[in-house]
Amino acid sequence: MSESRTRDEDEFVVTAVLAGDHAAFGELADRYRKQLQVHCYRMLGSMDDAEDLVQDTFLRAWHKRDTFQRRSTFRAWLYRIATNACLDFLDRRQRQPVPFDPAPATDASSSPSEVPWLQPVPDHLLDGAVAEQAEPHTAVIAKETIELAFLTAIQHLAPKQRAVLVLRDVLGWPAKDAAELLETSLASVNSALQRARLALKEHLPERRSEWAPGTDPNEAERALLARYMDAHERIDLAAITELLREEARLTMPPDPAYYVGRDTIAAFAGQMLGGGQFGTFRLVPTRANRQPAAAKYNRMPGESVYRAQSLDVLRIEDGLVAEITTFLPEVFPTFGLPATLA
Repeated sequence: MSESRTRDEDEFVVTAVLAGDHAAFGELADRYRKQLQVHCYRMLGSMDDAEDLVQDTFLRAWHKRDTFQRRSTFRAWLYRIATNACLDFLDRRQRQPVPFDPAPATDASSSPSEVPWLQPVPDHLLDGAVAEQAEPHTAVIAKETIELAFLTAIQHLAPKQRAVLVLRDVLGWPAKDAAELLETSLASVNSALQRARLALKEHLPERRSEWAPGTDPNEAERALLARYMDAHERIDLAAITELLREEARLTMPPDPAYYVGRDTIAAFAGQMLGGGQFGTFRLVPTRANRQPAAAKYNRMPGESVYRAQSLDVLRIEDGLVAEITTFLPEVFPTFGLPATLA
């Protein structure tokens, strides 16, 4: 289908929406739903919150449809509403990453600052959002702007700085359009972007500070994930240790646990896996935030099924695991993962 024909059909649908055609509005909503979910997810760091805010966006858009003046695309207008809905949400919640001091008995290091509301997003949702993107100025969902390290880092930014950074550096909006969306001056947007970039570097991992583009999954990455899964299933602590970088870290949002260093993580793994006291384990490969991940199941002694335990998302550097972010099994349904394995 040609671009001009697509644009003509969009205009036809938008005209129907402005006339109060709810079915036409539903068509547009379905077209942009996944894109807006990813946008709100970047702003908020939580898929649950993002889904709620997308619903709020569509509700606002339907009730305010007569304010759409066609000075921009309908997609850009929805992004404006979604961004403001996220800013309203953040203004009400006023949540910021907080330092954690785990109990001494955990042998965990004190965390400088963590994001307890952080949730992963399955790659299949990101792939769907990319497939739907057909308008100019649409940014590809690149690994470096969706991986968990980036999502964690931007949660440290003030809400408007975060919005400016996402609009300008992630979505590629012109400064003028970002200023119009946020109802502020061009100078204010440029200043906020400069401050946001500086603050972001303070919270990104050192080797991510320049936003070096990530690579697509390759054979080496898949092989490392397979070794990680095999080592856990065999409860081979030596093999697990060999896969970790010396300065590797492990976090478990929303649990305030933060482990730094290969030996510290290996000791924790020994507590959780060792001796067979926690039964046997099976792991299933998946992907989250453009990163390799493994869904972990365990079968306790005397039980006949493996039950969902956690989802480990891995950040890999130079062929070793640099970071493990472990999530509770509540995220399994979003990934299409079963609650049990036979």
